Parts: sequence; C-alpha cells; structure tokens
Amino acid sequence: MLSQKLQDAINGQIQHEFYSAYLYLSMSAHFEAVHLPGCARWMRVQSQEEASHAMKLFDFVLEREGRVMLQAIEQPPAKFKSPLNVFQQALEHERKVTGMIHRLYELAAKENDYATQVMLQWFIEEQVEEERTANDIVEQFKMIGDQPAALFMLDKDLGARGAGEKA
Repeated sequence: MLSQKLQDAINGQIQHEFYSAYLYLSMSAHFEAVHLPGCARWMRVQSQEEASHAMKLFDFVLEREGRVMLQAIEQPPAKFKSPLNVFQQALEHERKVTGMIHRLYELAAKENDYATQVMLQWFIEEQVEEERTANDIVEQFKMIGDQPAALFMLDKDLGARGAGEKA
C-alpha cells in the first residue's frame, strides 16, 4: 500500500504527465499551422507517449490500493517562435520532468517503498532517452540554421517516427 505522501506525489506526477501530453499536442498543432507535418507528427506521437506515461502511473496507484485523484491541467502555450525554439522548450520540459521523477524516487526511498522505487527506475531510464533525443533534435536544428532545404529534410525525417516508437 502507498503512503499518503507518496500517493499524493504520484498523483501530482500523473497531472504533470498529462500536461506534457497537452504541451506536445499544442506543439503539434503549431507545426501543422506552419506547414511542418513531420514535426507535427513527431510531437503528436510524443503526446501519445506522455499520456501513456500518465496511465502507467495511474495504473500503479490502483495496483497499490491507492486512490487516483485527477487534477486540473494547465493550458499549454500555443504560439512558438521557431522550430528550434519549440524543440528547445521540449528539451527544457524534459529536464524539468527528470527532476520531478528524481524527487519522486527520493521520496519513495525515504518512505522505504521498494515497489515504487522499482517502478520509477523505468521512468528514470526513460528520461535519459527523452533528454538525449530532444537534445539531438535541437542540435540538428542548430546545424541547419536558415536553410529551407535542410529544414524540409529534417521535417521529413522527424515525420517518419511511428506511433509506439521511442523518441
């Protein structure tokens, strides 16, 4: 059974994972509006992945005889400066999520909740991948600069990401 403190913290993380899904969906809508369908698809798949993370936590709380308490989700930004800026914000967001997961793990350790620590290990590993991928894309956008042909090629490459594929 989860402690109340840990249950509350995981419920907070569920909210944040759903916010992440909203954020990436908003980024997808932005890319659709500026005619970058590959970037839009990449962000849509990322949104679906974040929602699945929320559900993984949701199911864990229930498996541990806890109570899921869904919270309001803040509206994400809708306008962005450039494709590079969007992915820079995504990278910063992933770094923030990493910190949140680390704090959850620290709390689980403090509460001597080994099952939660094991479950959170998956998220810790996932965040390493999330940050690496976002950083790689940021660096690719920096390399291409203002070259329309290169932007077209990167957009096409990002659009090749399929649902269920890792970032």
